[in-house]
Amino acid sequence: MAQETLPPRPGQFATQNPEIWRAYQALGSACAKAGPLDDRVRRLVKLALAVGVGSEGAVHSHVRRGIEEGLSPDELRHVAALAIPTLGFPGAIAAFTWIEDILEKQTKS
Repeated sequence: MAQETLPPRPGQFATQNPEIWRAYQALGSACAKAGPLDDRVRRLVKLALAVGVGSEGAVHSHVRRGIEEGLSPDELRHVAALAIPTLGFPGAIAAFTWIEDILEKQTKS
C-alpha cells in the first residue's frame, strides 16, 4: 500500500520512519512472492488473518483492498461466516460488522 493511501496514524508513522516503512513493504512483497497463492486468494487469507487476530483496522484495510482488487461483497462476507466454528459466533459477528462497515461506505459513495 502506498504511503499516501494509508490511514492517518500509519501514514504518520511511515512518514516519520521511511526506512522502516520501506523494509516493511519489502517484507510483505517477499512473503507474497514466496508461495503459489494468487492475488485473490492471498487477499482472502490476509482478511481471514485480520479477522482471526481481531484487528478492526486490518479488516477494514483488507476489505477496502479486496474491493479494489475485484472481490465481491459475498466473497468478503464469506470470510466472516467461515470464522464461526473457529472463533465463535461473537468473534465472527464482530468481523461481519467490520466488513459491513466498509461495504456500506462503498455502497453510499
